[in-house]
Amino acid sequence: MSSQEIPEENLPVEQGAAHAAVEVAEDPFADPGLPVHKPRIQDIDERAARRSERTVAFMFTLSMLATIAFIASFVTFPVDKIVYIWPFGNVSALNFSLGMTLGVALFAIGAGAVHWARTLMSDQEITDERHPIAAEPEVRAKVMADFAAGAEESGFGRRKLIRNTMFGALAMVPLAGVVLLRDLGPLPEKKLRSTLWAKGKQLINMNTNEPLRPEDVVVGSLTFAKPEGLEEDAHDFQVQIAKAALMIVRIQPDDIKDQRELEWSHEGIVAYSKICTHVGCPIGLYEQQTHHVLCPCHQSTFDLADGARVIFGPAGHPLPQLRIGVNAEGNLEALGDFDEPVGPAFWERG
Repeated sequence: MSSQEIPEENLPVEQGAAHAAVEVAEDPFADPGLPVHKPRIQDIDERAARRSERTVAFMFTLSMLATIAFIASFVTFPVDKIVYIWPFGNVSALNFSLGMTLGVALFAIGAGAVHWARTLMSDQEITDERHPIAAEPEVRAKVMADFAAGAEESGFGRRKLIRNTMFGALAMVPLAGVVLLRDLGPLPEKKLRSTLWAKGKQLINMNTNEPLRPEDVVVGSLTFAKPEGLEEDAHDFQVQIAKAALMIVRIQPDDIKDQRELEWSHEGIVAYSKICTHVGCPIGLYEQQTHHVLCPCHQSTFDLADGARVIFGPAGHPLPQLRIGVNAEGNLEALGDFDEPVGPAFWERG
């Protein structure tokens, strides 16, 4: 017979005593309860509480100043400015300043909130038994009472310095995001309404980089030109040529149907914007028999013998014409700028 089958009263004295000791042992999973609450120095010394209050207010004020510095950096530093900062090396002044100031603004709010909670808000642990999901009126009343007690213990209404600086920091931090909306793109202003073309500017051949003369343009040919003074190594060349690119063709004057086109031409030489009025693609396909030009992107077709009007495709309006003439040196020159914005329609057109 095993020891498990022997009645307890027949077990040896030593084994019976051990079994009894197990029965009276303490429950190892018993709830030890909450530790004794120890007050903080801020709880018993009002001067220490004031110091903590000033510390929290300083952090919130620092956040506001960092937000202002963020906005100032965005306005002050050009996007292409590079500076040396140890140990990072050569970095963008704009990116570095934006990252540092925004980081300080957010960190200061977090640090101020944490310091406020750890030193001034009540740190007494409160236990509450689980309750049904459906709250009874008494429970709701208790929640509101607890909320009011928590607000009172936090000093939110009593410590106005913390409250006001926190509101200031939280109100100003979103300004950093608002300022970043400026990076969605350049403001339209009236930049699209004008180009580098002006009265007296010579037409420069894009291939030879030499001024164009009327005899250089033969009937049926297509020539591309740029404004005098615009060099390919200029930092804004791509921006300017995207508006000022010009195509020049020579048509027999008798074949020109539009009267204004004829008046703005010189001996049948007409100059039109090279930028398609659909989505801004460069036009480069010319059919000399019909005097049609075709945009290779979406097949918008323009009739250069009839005011460059749209005869096919999604383009919304004709190509702008540049009025040209000949200067004293016998070179082709512009007699002004385009009379309307070049390229696709935009919201300022009118």
